[in-house]
Amino acid sequence: MGCTTSVILFKGIRTVFERNCAYMCKQQGENNALEYTAYNWTKEDSELLISSCLAKPKLIEPLDYENVIVQKKTQILNDCLREMLLFPYDDFQTAILRRQGRYLRSTVPAKAQEEAQSLFVTECIKTYNSDWHLVNYKYEDYSGEFRQLPNKVAKLDKLPVHVYEVDEEVDKDEDAASLGSQKGGITKHGWLYKGNVNSAISVTMRSFKRRFFHLIQLGDGSYNLNFYKDEKISKEPKGSIFLDSCMGVVQNNKVRRFAFELKMQDKSSYLLAADSEVEMEEWITTLNKILQLNFEAAMQEKRNGDAHEDDDQSRLEGSGSGLDSYLPELAKSAREAEIKLKSESRVKLFYLDPDAQKLDFSSAEPEVKPFEEKFGKRILVKCNDLSFNLQCCVAENEEGPTTNVEPFFVTLSLFDIKYNRKISADFHVDLNHFSVRQMLATTSPSVMNGGRQSSPALQDNPHEAAMQYPKQGIFSVTCPHPDIFLVARIEKVLQGSITHGAEPYMKSSDSSKVAQKVLKNAKQACQRLGQYRMPFAWAARTLFKDASGNLDKNARFSALYKQDSNKLSNEDMLKFLADFRKPEKMAKLPVILGNLDITIDNVSSDVPNYVNSSYIPMKQFETCAKTPITFEVEEFVPCIPRHTQPHTIYNNHLYVYPKYLKYDSQKTFAKARNIAICIEFKDSDEEDSLPLKCIYGRPGGPLFTRSAFAAVLHHHQNPEFYDEIKIELPTQLHEKHHLLFTFFHVSCDNSSKGSTKKKDVVETQVGYSWLPLLKDGRVVTSEQHIPVSANLPPGYLGYQELGMGRHHGPEIKWVDGSKPLLKVSTHLVSTVYTQDQHLHNFFQYCQKTESGAQALGSELVKYLKSLHAMEGHVMIAFLPTILNQLFRVLTRATQEEVAVNVTRVIIHVVAQCHEEGLESHLRSYVKYAYKAEPYVASEYKTVHEELTKTMTTILKPSADFLTSNKLLKYSWFFFEVLIKSMAQHLIENSKVKLLRNQRFPASYHHAVETVVNMLMPHITQKFRDNPEASKNANHSLAVFIKRCFTFMDRGFVFKQINNYISCFAPGDPKTLFEYKFEFLRVVCNHEHYIPLNLPMPFGKGRIQRYQDLQLDYALTDEFCRNHFLVGLLLREVGTALQEFREVRLIAISVLKNLLIKHSFDDRYASRSHQARIATLYLPLFGLLIENVQRINVRDVSPFPVNPGSTVKEESLALPAVNPLVTPQKSGATLDASLHKDLFGAISGIASPYTNSTPNINSVRNADSRGSLISTDSGNSLPERNSEKSNSLDKHQQGGTLGNSVVRCDKLDQSEIKNLLMCFLYILKSMSDDALFTYWNKASTSELMDFFTISEVCLHQFQYMGKRYIARTGMMHARLQQLGSLDNSLTFNHSYGHSDADVLHQSLLEANIATEVCLTALDTLSLFTLAFKNQLLADHGHNPLMKKVFDVYLCFLQKHQSETALKNVFTALRSLIYKFPSTFYEGRADMCSALCYEILKYCNSKLSAIRTEASQLLYFLMRNNFDYTGKKSFVRTHLQVIISVSQLIADVVGIGGTRFQQSLSIINNCANSDRLIKHTTFSSDVKDLTKRIRTVLMATAQMKEHENDPEMLVDLQYSLAKSYASTPELRKTWLDSMARIHVKNGDLSEAAMCYVHVTALVAEYLTRKGVFRQGCTAFRVITPNIDEEASMMEDVGMQDVHFNEDVLMELLEQCADGLWKAERYELIADIYKLIIPIYEKRRDFERLAHLYDTLHRAYSKVTEVMHSGRRLLGTYFRVAFFGQVSCPSVL
Repeated sequence: MGCTTSVILFKGIRTVFERNCAYMCKQQGENNALEYTAYNWTKEDSELLISSCLAKPKLIEPLDYENVIVQKKTQILNDCLREMLLFPYDDFQTAILRRQGRYLRSTVPAKAQEEAQSLFVTECIKTYNSDWHLVNYKYEDYSGEFRQLPNKVAKLDKLPVHVYEVDEEVDKDEDAASLGSQKGGITKHGWLYKGNVNSAISVTMRSFKRRFFHLIQLGDGSYNLNFYKDEKISKEPKGSIFLDSCMGVVQNNKVRRFAFELKMQDKSSYLLAADSEVEMEEWITTLNKILQLNFEAAMQEKRNGDAHEDDDQSRLEGSGSGLDSYLPELAKSAREAEIKLKSESRVKLFYLDPDAQKLDFSSAEPEVKPFEEKFGKRILVKCNDLSFNLQCCVAENEEGPTTNVEPFFVTLSLFDIKYNRKISADFHVDLNHFSVRQMLATTSPSVMNGGRQSSPALQDNPHEAAMQYPKQGIFSVTCPHPDIFLVARIEKVLQGSITHGAEPYMKSSDSSKVAQKVLKNAKQACQRLGQYRMPFAWAARTLFKDASGNLDKNARFSALYKQDSNKLSNEDMLKFLADFRKPEKMAKLPVILGNLDITIDNVSSDVPNYVNSSYIPMKQFETCAKTPITFEVEEFVPCIPRHTQPHTIYNNHLYVYPKYLKYDSQKTFAKARNIAICIEFKDSDEEDSLPLKCIYGRPGGPLFTRSAFAAVLHHHQNPEFYDEIKIELPTQLHEKHHLLFTFFHVSCDNSSKGSTKKKDVVETQVGYSWLPLLKDGRVVTSEQHIPVSANLPPGYLGYQELGMGRHHGPEIKWVDGSKPLLKVSTHLVSTVYTQDQHLHNFFQYCQKTESGAQALGSELVKYLKSLHAMEGHVMIAFLPTILNQLFRVLTRATQEEVAVNVTRVIIHVVAQCHEEGLESHLRSYVKYAYKAEPYVASEYKTVHEELTKTMTTILKPSADFLTSNKLLKYSWFFFEVLIKSMAQHLIENSKVKLLRNQRFPASYHHAVETVVNMLMPHITQKFRDNPEASKNANHSLAVFIKRCFTFMDRGFVFKQINNYISCFAPGDPKTLFEYKFEFLRVVCNHEHYIPLNLPMPFGKGRIQRYQDLQLDYALTDEFCRNHFLVGLLLREVGTALQEFREVRLIAISVLKNLLIKHSFDDRYASRSHQARIATLYLPLFGLLIENVQRINVRDVSPFPVNPGSTVKEESLALPAVNPLVTPQKSGATLDASLHKDLFGAISGIASPYTNSTPNINSVRNADSRGSLISTDSGNSLPERNSEKSNSLDKHQQGGTLGNSVVRCDKLDQSEIKNLLMCFLYILKSMSDDALFTYWNKASTSELMDFFTISEVCLHQFQYMGKRYIARTGMMHARLQQLGSLDNSLTFNHSYGHSDADVLHQSLLEANIATEVCLTALDTLSLFTLAFKNQLLADHGHNPLMKKVFDVYLCFLQKHQSETALKNVFTALRSLIYKFPSTFYEGRADMCSALCYEILKYCNSKLSAIRTEASQLLYFLMRNNFDYTGKKSFVRTHLQVIISVSQLIADVVGIGGTRFQQSLSIINNCANSDRLIKHTTFSSDVKDLTKRIRTVLMATAQMKEHENDPEMLVDLQYSLAKSYASTPELRKTWLDSMARIHVKNGDLSEAAMCYVHVTALVAEYLTRKGVFRQGCTAFRVITPNIDEEASMMEDVGMQDVHFNEDVLMELLEQCADGLWKAERYELIADIYKLIIPIYEKRRDFERLAHLYDTLHRAYSKVTEVMHSGRRLLGTYFRVAFFGQVSCPSVL
């Protein structure tokens, strides 16, 4: 049993134990360790808990979508928003996209398709010739996240800039002299001495202080005497004397000369003194003049009042609507104001959401492009000049330029010394001057090779002439690095040995004789041996600075080094280059004097006139011959998969490299020293067969030739070769295709000693060799050693050694006993031939079976399995061709084993691509290249049918887990193929016109269902061992399911979603929740998500109109069935809210992002569309109301608490300077740590429903710790769970989540804000009718919760000001540096601390706050209009009205923009007008609170707000006056005075010039209101403003002592005593004193204040005969209580609304204060007064609670008496009398 308990405790503590108070929490030591003590559990208890924790929510069977839309066809078609209910007809279509290449024409030769016989070649050609096949989804742009929608989010620079008071400069004040003053009045200013009048200290000479006095007239005609420290009267004055309250000015010379006294109405006086008698007289005269004016004005008002008594006309006039001229909207109608508010240009709330502003493309699908030719780093090489030091004029007549004396030929290529290989083909350049080229004009015709037959790649190339002398080449390097060299090899016409030929060029002396001699010899050589070349020199240079491919443009070619006849091969060249950077090694090499000028550059994208390596011109090729042609040089890309690209063009080149001939031991030929090799490519060994004209020619000759010669080495019997011969292979090779090598001895000696008659023989044949190109059907590419024959009989290819000296075929005479004398290698660069044996065998077998041979399953399986051994780079290179063939085999497979093995190979190919990081190739293949074959039912099946079956087999538990893991990991590919195959099948077979349920056979539906069911265990079980595979499979499945909605029966797809969801349960690990919500996110992002949810009425009987819609506001089974996806999502979000924080964040994010998408979707932009969408999300209201306790967080911290900790770190909160935020007045919030208790942070139960209004539930909600924590920690009374606080029962009955447990812990700020954004979006979008319907259906408690959520919106989205945002940004940055802040926790991640960041952030937050305010205001206005009768119940004093009013009040308590406040004030006028009884009858709570808040705004720094607030306050008075039948406005009068007192007590800083201006506005309103001109109203208003100014004067010292709590309290005590005759005002000051004491931690003093307040109310009720004991009942607690007996029955008692309930609340508040102060003995005396009332009410629950508290109180007394832990202070009051003898004492 204990084990089970532990498991549940640690696994599900947050989702289970909130309901069970079976755990007590103790805080031990400083470690804050938690110790849980379990009570005894029964077996039934634990089983119940386990079942409630682990039970899966009931699955709702989805509706049969296809049948429903048929049945409701008429209803749907008649719906004005039918586009929201139906999928569009043109939802998807197939398309053919022309293959775009770089070339003027196809790279595939014209007759290649006809010539091709091999299946592999045919398929490759088909691949390169075919166009792209796409499936286009018309609305695909709408199928992603909101960030991928086609219409972009609104630009933020268009946002309105809102003015907030909190952003005004702290010290900025308007010019006090001009603010509110009136021109034309009496003014005077000058220096006077002001006496410090204090009742405790007599005025002396020393107490006078010099001040600058300024007399001004206010806007309402009254006068103020302001005083300042200096003459800067633009500042706020230090104080003011209101002359309205002055009774007279008299001279008073008792204390000081030239002094005069101002006597005030309240018997107090001000003593002032001038510097001279003249000044004194002037001041007295001026002040008396003003007093006379005031007296005359008062008499006039009195006369007006008397006239009113007899003026019937005015009474008739005044009995109108009671609306003043300041309310034109209300005069028309309150509704019009609301319409105006709604129609104003408003910003979409989600535009302002920080998440919507973030650029996050993590969920975006990668952009897929078609296959295209890709190159590495491309380098443009320009060959400019080759010049040697030995030069002269080569012309016969010696006229012409000086040039090289003989022709030279340059060959460029790239060498990589890092990987020791040649990495490019050769680029041949002829830089000879035209006159030098003429030396070769009589070249032997054998080079030209006779007639012009068509070449393989160029059919009569029109640019052949322009291409004869290339100067520019483009090299490509896939893997650039600094060890790549550009090497130039220089050759010249064969003359003799290299040393002999180079000797004249190595001398520095300039000798024209030498030049002439060399020229003469060169001319002879050119004439005789012009077609033969010899090696001469080489040079090299580096290409790159670094591995990034930055060109080293500053590098130059090295010196020209003489070639060494023994070190000519590429291997030798690589050795030279390895020493290239070693000067000591390079210095030893012989240098030829000359210069090679070749420049390199980057290749621009618009290079004109260039051809590829097959001489196919590019699109931007110009026919103009003047522009030089640039040649692409073939790169030999390394055979590494990651550097390989799938072939996209036809290319079929063979590079032949004769390496070495060993002829030193041959005896067949007498002379064989200067050996030339002639290479030919032949397709026959018959006697007359001609070689093919397919060898690429050299500069100056034709583009293609029939033969090519290698360079000749003089007098070498074992010559080395470095030549590269490039051959264009025929499309179809056969067995007869071979390379023929013919060896010649070239006679270099041209001596004239012999007989002139003897014919000069230049070349003598000295052998033949041949190399068949195909071996086992593949091109030979390895290095070959082949024998040489002396003769070449017909049919030589048929020669075959049989052993034992016998042979087959013609007689061949071998040189040197048929030893392999010739070493030759070949390199194939082909996109139609493969070197891979396994791939070749597979295609060969497929060709056999297709041509009619019997297909054997086992044979095919063998070849399929061998494909696993295919080389990676081959697989990538031929990827589309291979995959096409595999899918073809799959559809034609007759045995399951074959189909499964095909799929295994595809999995292998896909896995290889991913492992090499080449996933993009697969995406390109699926999107563009894949094309399902035409479907012929009798012959073969479809890919989607076969693939689903084989996937199922591979996913079986018994199958190979490595393969299944790969399938999971890369499942996206297979699902994409399924999707494309389905789409093509539907369109090509015209099945798209059929009904959805007839499009695919039942077998396919079954197969899809099986795949989903087989996949799920892998996803839910492998997430730990193989997280990547299960995550990818989950996402791919979601994408597949989403796309199935486009093709298949949608009801069937819903069922698959149910199958998926059924595999998850509450309490799953976090990863599984991530998977589930990722799935829901993808599926719900379907472009037709709205039609899938059918936002339409589902009523019984006749066709319903949308207006008759019976809306669902709860997640009923019916709702979830009819609106399947949204119902499922909301259910899952609801379940997730009961999970831990990370899961909640994921769920809320999915929901919010979906709503943002709806908001931004331009298809649903109209208000009616948005309203219809909102109906789908109405159950979210119920969901939020279920979790209202967890959302109800009012305090907004910039940094959320770390989820791992249980106590908030208060030090992180940045307090904002906020003069307008209302201090908490209620005893409910006296304890600052209200929600901070330890167990409450874990379980959530301890945070009850709190109410911030005065006098309600003050004790019950004050502190919740007592009920759960042991008495050691008790600093508060035990909590009694009120009906509201214990929300569990209510939620369990009305919950939408089945039997899951509802948590009570608070949500994080980011979670709350995101949920509230969703709430506000729905609230703003939904129609008024839908909202009325909801309110009508909701219970009272649900309505209360609804408005609680509305109120929380105002708290959470309040604007805190730019300074606050800047501080927060800096703190955020610091915390991130320290690594202590989790980024995901903040609602807005974009906090920055630069000025631009702060401005951007403040603009966003200001707009959010305004928009939230206006949205909530819309809702409230609508509610007050529709539910007027309910709100008026009990004269407007009912809980619902109280709640609504709280929200209105909240608008005023939070920072609001000027725009928002104007609307708030308008709404408040409407509220006052509609519900006057709420404010003017019964308890004055609401009127009091409203007056308090409005008066604060009368002190606003923004003049427009002051004006609005003043007019609203005037309207409140005026409306009160009308309500009483034009008798008086006592209620408002008193509450305004009380509120002013309270504001002074709260040290808000009112009373300055701004407040004075507001009072003037009120007076002016009264004076100019013509409807009440002949009534006492205006004089009453003036009297009120006078009294306000009197209070302000009386309390002027409070501002000075705001930082001295003792002095402050003393002043307030004096004030409280002065208001003995006005209970409400006295209570105000006593409450204020209590707050100051609590703030300072003086709990005993605070408790005494509560006692006095309670006694005051008790005394009042006793005098009214409501309560039997007055203040005398409290004498036992304090003898000072008799002060409360001095209450006088005067005007102050007229509007006091104390009753028994108020008294009970105060008594409980009193008891709580005494408990906190540890005055346990006194609690009983308080309870003695409470108990009889509860006994009379028979409230036994409350009595039980009281007696329990008494028991604990007495126990505490006993405990502290024994332990002596309680120390109670003794207090003395000290006062000073007499004159101060030593000023320093004070």
